[in-house]
Amino acid sequence: MKIKSALTTFITVLSFSAITSVSAAIINLNTTIRDMSDDHPDFQSYCCGSVKGMVGLTLGNDGTPTFIGGRMNTTPDNFSDWYSIGTDHVLGEMNYSLAFDNTITTDPNIYTFTDSTFFPIDGLLGGNDGRSHNYHFTLRLNTDFTFNGGETFTFTGDDDVWVFIDDQRVIDLGGIHRAESASVDLDSLGLKRGNDYSLDLFFAERHTSQSNFRIDTTIQLKPVPEPSGIILMSASLFGLSLLRRRIK
Repeated sequence: MKIKSALTTFITVLSFSAITSVSAAIINLNTTIRDMSDDHPDFQSYCCGSVKGMVGLTLGNDGTPTFIGGRMNTTPDNFSDWYSIGTDHVLGEMNYSLAFDNTITTDPNIYTFTDSTFFPIDGLLGGNDGRSHNYHFTLRLNTDFTFNGGETFTFTGDDDVWVFIDDQRVIDLGGIHRAESASVDLDSLGLKRGNDYSLDLFFAERHTSQSNFRIDTTIQLKPVPEPSGIILMSASLFGLSLLRRRIK
């Protein structure tokens, strides 16, 4: 009887653990951050307001936004420093991982990265320019996903952010501004279910003194995490077989 009781407790604990592990998942996505000098013509000297249409509707041949112009930026050559081949006033570049967690909200289908003090390169690369944070940098995220239907993508933050899906601009939050939000319903983009598509996000922090960065999405951005529950369930079955042998 004691063995049977232990078996029942074991199954209950393992079942709860498996459910918990399946519901909690992390997607780690690699990004590229460029540290920009505060004397770059497009950084720190401009303020403030939202600007639409600073970049084109489609990505350029090099996979980065195309310069259109307008308020709060200068020339195509200066803009190429942000994400492309330009090197003027670029103090360094590094990889940085964003961890998307599906336990931030009450909906396990929503993966979130959020940081209301987003200063990922404090004290790194070119340093903080004598300030409390390194306020001048750009971030580039390139990934892909399989479209299943019904997905959404929301960004909230400052300063500039542009999101492209299948090389088409779907979020346009240019300018130096306080945290702003924009969303896209992927069903509205004419995508085909089961097909793979690219997602590219371009972010810039250009001015003191805030940096907010939040993404909420139901897109299964790649790399998709391995379902740890399957590994745990395998261990559960192995432990269960041992207990059954003892009962026999």
